[in-house]
Amino acid sequence: MSVKTIFITGASAGFGEACARAFAAEGNRLILTARREEKLRKIRDELAGEAAVHIMQLDVRDHEAVESAVASLPADFRKIDVLVNNAGLALGLEPAHQVAIEDWDIMVDTNIKGLMYCTRAILPGMVERNRGHIVNISSTAASWPYPGGNVYGGTKAFVSQFSRNLRADLLGTRVRVSCIQPGMAETEFSNVRFKGDEGKAAQVYAGTEPLTATDVAETVTWVVNRPAHVNINSLEVMSIDQAWGPFAIHREKR
Repeated sequence: MSVKTIFITGASAGFGEACARAFAAEGNRLILTARREEKLRKIRDELAGEAAVHIMQLDVRDHEAVESAVASLPADFRKIDVLVNNAGLALGLEPAHQVAIEDWDIMVDTNIKGLMYCTRAILPGMVERNRGHIVNISSTAASWPYPGGNVYGGTKAFVSQFSRNLRADLLGTRVRVSCIQPGMAETEFSNVRFKGDEGKAAQVYAGTEPLTATDVAETVTWVVNRPAHVNINSLEVMSIDQAWGPFAIHREKR
């Protein structure tokens, strides 16, 4: 496998960190971005000797910051081969009529706008070089609703449909687009969703063997390492302990 330059958002923990470690093990060049720079430094130091790593503190919600970050990359890192749009989050499980509107704003700004900004900043170079791969991290929530999933599921549905539309736009180029839709996975996800309530977060995974960040990272690297003429459009991944349920029905005497 040839050495690739990989740009990963949300690389300080969870899927993003696991993707960084998996791609580093292959000897690729890494551009790791996240808001928590101290965590990026730690990962960079741990990967020393495995891969060349460039880190950037970046909030993907800031369009100008994204443009500036991509434009200021060192020469050895400018030709990005793979963009892993991983930065994203869920906040709360309240029903739509009770949710804090600020939580909706943060999810839309991160999961939708941040992904759009990074894609728009990096994609032109891929098209110009006629090679590249965009991997968008969506969720099973994009396709399967659940109580309290309201805007989070909506943002991930956007990610999945945006990925399909990108493929349509890029037909005739050698730029690939893939969408990965993980189900229940034990990372910081639930801790963030419940705003640091570790008891609530732990209950999500109680009695199960959920996906790990490494499981998802191995899926991402497998997709990226398919032959150049093979495009994995979308891939939904669940733990063996998770499946779809019956339709919910509310019953009352009438």
